[in-house]
Amino acid sequence: MKVGMVASHYPHAAYREEFVARVQQVAEVFRQAPGCLSADYWLSADGEAVVSIVQWESEEASAASFAAIAAAGVDVAYDEREARPREIVRLVAA
Repeated sequence: MKVGMVASHYPHAAYREEFVARVQQVAEVFRQAPGCLSADYWLSADGEAVVSIVQWESEEASAASFAAIAAAGVDVAYDEREARPREIVRLVAA
């Protein structure tokens, strides 16, 4: 069953460009993982949020993608660079 994720991140303005680069790296690793159907990132129109949207062919593919992120050493830490907690919505195909 196809699964997905929408993650909204809220970096402080001083870290916005750095954060977009971090999300871009994550998307690139996701896209190379078997079973990842798409991985995109957007900046909200007001510039406050960086939004990641990812689709996988299965929950197993999703788990494998996150394992690939860990193996690649990509920075996904939540810390003081973000103004507020991330909002992550996990999705399943209807």
